[in-house]
Amino acid sequence: MRKGMPDDNGPEIEKYTLKAEKHDTKDLPEIEDKYNQAFLNVGYDPKGAERSGSFLQVDHSVLCSKVVQEGVEIMSTTDAIEKYSWLSDYWWHAVAPEKDVYTQQVDRKQTHGYFLRTLPGVKTTYPLQSCLFTEQEGLSQNVHNIVIAEEGSELHIITGCSVAEKVKSALHLGVSEFYVKKNAKITFTMIHNWAPEVEVRPRSGTIIEENGVFISNYVCLDQVKDLQMYPVTYCGKNARATSQSIIYASKDSKIDIGSKMVLQGENSRAQIISRTVAQDSADVTARGILTGSAANVKGHLECIGLMLSDTARIYSVPELEATVKDAELSHEAAVGRISEEEIAYLTARGLSEEEAAGAIVRGFLNVDIKGLPASLGEQVRQMIRMSAEALE
Repeated sequence: MRKGMPDDNGPEIEKYTLKAEKHDTKDLPEIEDKYNQAFLNVGYDPKGAERSGSFLQVDHSVLCSKVVQEGVEIMSTTDAIEKYSWLSDYWWHAVAPEKDVYTQQVDRKQTHGYFLRTLPGVKTTYPLQSCLFTEQEGLSQNVHNIVIAEEGSELHIITGCSVAEKVKSALHLGVSEFYVKKNAKITFTMIHNWAPEVEVRPRSGTIIEENGVFISNYVCLDQVKDLQMYPVTYCGKNARATSQSIIYASKDSKIDIGSKMVLQGENSRAQIISRTVAQDSADVTARGILTGSAANVKGHLECIGLMLSDTARIYSVPELEATVKDAELSHEAAVGRISEEEIAYLTARGLSEEEAAGAIVRGFLNVDIKGLPASLGEQVRQMIRMSAEALE
């Protein structure tokens, strides 16, 4: 096994149930009111303010699939595969169903997921929002998501995955396939908010056609038992791809996160950026792989970690592979601690040591979240600020 490839010995699928209480759309107002703050914490606004459409799935029930803007489609993938015969050309095309035991489980026992699509030339005024929410203890949620930006279109998405406060243990298996057509653009922001005994296995693949752009932002700021994800992006001619991740790992969270960019189209570009903070006994592996196999490709990856504990661990795994002579691939990796000089500087100006540490962590995590509308970017930055304030 190559050093950058995850070796996953994760959740025991059999211990989680696929028997879920069925919710009805008439339950939506009560559920939105009950979990309003939990939804807002992952960027899903039940009121749909400044959103072009909404999708909400609770356990195995789709409670909302609402379109606001013309030229946009939102529905369950279960419904979409029945409605569109052509969707079979995309189904399990960017991610192989036999990839691992988790994709096999989703293939055999899928429990909905979202289908999001912009028609040719359509540009979303506001982001589409989706939320995959688990309310039942011990449940396995096996979703398969398909996102398509047709030629010349532009699609912004914010999706949140979370659990009810009463849920301590659950399994989330999420397969997501993204298709960026010629001259199209997708900006995808995913926010995870889990619980101490939740196990998570997202599996994602993206195919970018000529002159397409894909920007992926991932934020995880709360404790999780075991999370492992390794999205792969395939870049066509003149394609542009960016992957950014912000991880705040605490308690005994185990997180293995990475991205792979395959620069297989002439003149394609990619960058992978990760910021990781680890405290308590958290164990984080941050991976990044760039491969260049076409003329004039360029890529850069940056994995930076901040240690806040002597019992935490950050393992950074950057990897570059070129098979053509003019590929330009580079990486920067660093793991360190808060310097005593920075703490001393801030305490001399009236902050306590805890306040100084919180301010430094906020600054470290406050990277520019690319591709987001201003209001949505501020929401994400506020989540980061709130998480760092826990140090104070």
